Amino acid sequence: MESYDYIIIGAGSAGCVLANRLTEDPTVRVLLLEAGGPDTQQDIYMPLAFGKLFQTPCDWNFHTEPEPHMSDRKLYWPRGKVLGGSSSINAMIYIRGNHKDYNQWRDLGNPGWGFSNVLPYFKKAENQERGASEYHGVGGPLNVSDPRSPNPLTETFIEAAEQAGFSRNHDFNGESQEGFGLYQVTQKGGKRCSAAVAYLRPAMARPNLTVRTSIHASRILFDGRRAQGVRFVDGNQTLQAHADREVILSAGAIGSPQLLMLSGVGPVDQLRQFGVPVICDLPGVGENLQDHPAVPVAYECTQPVSLASAESLINLLRYLLLKRGPLTSNVGEGGGFIKTSLAGATPDVQFHFGPAFFINHGLTPIKEHGFTSGPTLVRPRSVGRIQLRSGNPLEAPRIFANYYSDPHDLDVMVEGIKITRMITHSKAFAKYRGRETHPGDSAQSDQELRAHVCKMSETLYHPVGTCKMGASKDRSAVVDSELRVHGVEGLRVIDASIMPTVPGGNTNAPTIMIAEKAADLIKKGPQTVKTEEAILSGAIR
Repeated sequence: MESYDYIIIGAGSAGCVLANRLTEDPTVRVLLLEAGGPDTQQDIYMPLAFGKLFQTPCDWNFHTEPEPHMSDRKLYWPRGKVLGGSSSINAMIYIRGNHKDYNQWRDLGNPGWGFSNVLPYFKKAENQERGASEYHGVGGPLNVSDPRSPNPLTETFIEAAEQAGFSRNHDFNGESQEGFGLYQVTQKGGKRCSAAVAYLRPAMARPNLTVRTSIHASRILFDGRRAQGVRFVDGNQTLQAHADREVILSAGAIGSPQLLMLSGVGPVDQLRQFGVPVICDLPGVGENLQDHPAVPVAYECTQPVSLASAESLINLLRYLLLKRGPLTSNVGEGGGFIKTSLAGATPDVQFHFGPAFFINHGLTPIKEHGFTSGPTLVRPRSVGRIQLRSGNPLEAPRIFANYYSDPHDLDVMVEGIKITRMITHSKAFAKYRGRETHPGDSAQSDQELRAHVCKMSETLYHPVGTCKMGASKDRSAVVDSELRVHGVEGLRVIDASIMPTVPGGNTNAPTIMIAEKAADLIKKGPQTVKTEEAILSGAIR
């Protein structure tokens, strides 16, 4: 059996960061296992092409169970199954969330996770093309840039929002989150800068890192309650590898709870239902699933300026020769954050504006010129869960997103549609605004708008929370503030699943931050958090 210091399961955003940071010590041997293949497809790197990666071998192609509050629809959930994970197939929007998100994590019993604690890790990860500042870093692996060739419709949307009474925001990751503006993107020179590009590729030259693709982890191996290795499927073979120090689970909000349960760590009733020997009864595994739903509000465009004609020969040449033009677009080029009348202390709706028809993840082909604004619920009260479908590790688990189980969420989305319409009917859009196709002018009452939300909402690709971070006294917590799994030894979960609450914004940057911080926790040991606890309690000034 091969032996390593650390085995990382999953080469998504978090796994790539960890593989890089842990192998900075040449004496540390790391094995990184990825179920998908290498990130060689050209569509990964051309920003506008990310939708072409959906429902391909780069995608897990998950679906929810029938959603009871959405006419029993089974919603499609794309997730990256390739080196870089979802950072290789996402829309590249660089958003950290609200400062108060992380103070809430800290106040929920997670010392060391307040905004002042995590900001250094956001900055450490970042190479901000605008330069260093109080909130931004340079020299980090992850390149963050302004969009190279924003569409005129996106600029119009921002101008229209100002005319509707909202402020312009030039930096959603700075002092304040509210307002409207262009989104920064994880691109470099007009190409995607995924976690694999930023972190993994440089580390793969190190002799102490072994990366294996097309490997499906089937079980974490325990000696008593100590994780000691991983069993995995490689083609027709079932193999094992030993971890001298730790097994690190970075398979994401769907894969991480599934593998924990298949390994005997989770709700005891579920484990026994599928004949899984119980290592540790941990009822929070798979619970606390949170996500951001979005709903399209779409219009025909009266001028041929949208992305509908982006894939012309001249635009392809512009991209290949200059890395400029509409093929550098991430579709969701701009947007904003607002507080509706139902909001608390932080914005509860985010807008994603695209100069194109973006319906059903872009899978519904509409060739006409148009534009779409997607009001997105970023403070959901509805909570779902992940459950095993069977004891077969190759079978996808059951996803219960449970969208709109709390009526408050539906009320916020209805207000989001109304605000979208108000913005779109501002003077700036007069020369572009055609017929409203979704939900359509006939939908005016709150009841009709609720029906549109339930019929057309889709995931905004931000599932989190299913291996929640919290103190051991919290029966729903799965990991502690050092991301060690409660009740066992030698096992951590490091990915978006540890988030106690979903941040108010896109989740890729927070996931990378989590892995940066976790790498330091692993390297420095438990004294790091003890020191932070002392600082937070006032014992150290």
